[in-house]
Amino acid sequence: MKNFPSIDKIHASSTTATNVSTEISKIAITALSITACIMGCWAVASMIAGAVNSGGPIGLVVNLFTAING
Repeated sequence: MKNFPSIDKIHASSTTATNVSTEISKIAITALSITACIMGCWAVASMIAGAVNSGGPIGLVVNLFTAING
């Protein structure tokens, strides 16, 4: 039987201090991103509904210019 040198296992531990303002910023950015996504989806849905109601994309543009010019 061979003798192997003993291997000491060293447990590496890492302590990180979390900054409260960093965490609040992450939450704020996430909330703003979700809000922007919801608003973007609403805008796309509105454009699709407008195009359907006015008879297609060309009708939508014609109705837009009619609404602007009066």
